[in-house]
Amino acid sequence: MIPSLLRQLPEFRRFWSGQTISLFGDQVSMIALPLVAVLVLNADAAQMGILTATILAPNLLFSLHFGAWIDRWGHRRQAMIAADIVRALLMGSIPVVYLLGRLTFPYLMIVGFLSGICSVLFSVSYSTLFTAIVPRERYVEANQLMHGSRAFSYVTGPSVGGVLVQALSAPLALVVDAASFVFSAVFLHRITVAEPPTEEAQPGQIVSGARFIRRTPLLLASLLSTATINLFNLAFNALAILYATRELGVQPGVLGLVIGAGALGGVLGAAVTGRIADRIGIGPTFMLGSFLFPAPLVLIPMAGGSMTTILAMLFLAELGSGFGVMMLDISIGSITQALVPDRLRARVAGSYMFVNNGIRPIGSLLGGALGAWIGIQPTLWIATLGSLLGVLFLIWSPAPRLRTLPEPAE
Repeated sequence: MIPSLLRQLPEFRRFWSGQTISLFGDQVSMIALPLVAVLVLNADAAQMGILTATILAPNLLFSLHFGAWIDRWGHRRQAMIAADIVRALLMGSIPVVYLLGRLTFPYLMIVGFLSGICSVLFSVSYSTLFTAIVPRERYVEANQLMHGSRAFSYVTGPSVGGVLVQALSAPLALVVDAASFVFSAVFLHRITVAEPPTEEAQPGQIVSGARFIRRTPLLLASLLSTATINLFNLAFNALAILYATRELGVQPGVLGLVIGAGALGGVLGAAVTGRIADRIGIGPTFMLGSFLFPAPLVLIPMAGGSMTTILAMLFLAELGSGFGVMMLDISIGSITQALVPDRLRARVAGSYMFVNNGIRPIGSLLGGALGAWIGIQPTLWIATLGSLLGVLFLIWSPAPRLRTLPEPAE
């Protein structure tokens, strides 16, 4: 049965369709790109940390400026289309350079950095376009569909990516991601929507989003919480594939299948988050997701014994973590969309990304450095336990008392 929101809102249906395809491609490259570094270029722990940090560094360098620029310029849809087209060209260049025998680690870093710039531009424009398409009272429902697609991409993308890597090679598997960006651009081009009005340039406009977050206790607490989780989670992610393939001896194709199967937790989380929020409140749902996202990952550094036991622990870690991250993302996404005024959306998104995503390359570098210094497994223990500290910022915030979506703050 087709969800009512997709039947009733054709513009949202086009938006959802393009993002669903793009998210699948992203998950293929999520496993293929690190495996290009590991299997083709023989990257070590420190290099894996550097590569991940390079991909994420544009969040720190460009999110504030892009947010202010988009709020002034408008044309969010056109900016997202341009970002998709450039990312398609960049990802498509990797298999070409590989076939020519010219693929190097610095080239991989350059492509990752430029793709990261495009991702920042896409992300700061996303929220404004989303709220222009979706009525306020249906934010949670729409976010469930969007994150449901994301969760489903976790199921299929890594599995397909792992198989493609084994069948074709890691660089050639990236063709799927390049094609997905083209589809996203096509669907965005077909959307007709009236975007919110823009604002003239004013002194201090770049940091006005940050001021809004600082003066809004719920947003400030959520930013501190998610930034803490991201710091340690990216330290974890920088080494997880390297640990699974080299230390635990899991083959790339099997790893992709296990990650994909475990991602069924994300599909379940996306399906039930709305009902959980109705029962316990949107704020407590956010808090619960902030705990359930990192907690199951402790099973990965614990993994040992037979290969069957190892794969079972990896599966359960992905299953539980996927469930938690969907609860977290759907709830905080809906809260933020309801709380932020239209005129500030891109700037608040840029400021939030500056901290929340900007801390990710620091986490990646930290993971790579610690992995090279004290070993990969001890670093994974530190990263998983450290992520659990994020929920502490929410305990004394308005989140525990928030039952429904908040009114826009000024």
